[in-house]
Amino acid sequence: MINCKIHVHGNERILAACDQEILGKTFVGDCARIKVSEIFYGGELISEDIFIERAKSVTIMNLVGNRIVEKAVKEGLISEDNVMIIGEVKHAQSVIL
Repeated sequence: MINCKIHVHGNERILAACDQEILGKTFVGDCARIKVSEIFYGGELISEDIFIERAKSVTIMNLVGNRIVEKAVKEGLISEDNVMIIGEVKHAQSVIL
């Protein structure tokens, strides 16, 4: 399952999503650190299929977790070029124009 929350700021709809099991954890890499905070990422628990539908309705995506990032790449929602690894977890951001 995926934790998913949509934030609305003006005309922007930001989808924050993470693999369920990493919510609340912090990951540290050589040049970056990410906290998968419940405030930003914690929302509803959804399936990967529902995530794909939600991703089509937003202008920005912020994804953390190996499964969710790999699913987004496989579905063509995120380019592999936009994926970074922080500690042992994949992270990607995308702006949809």
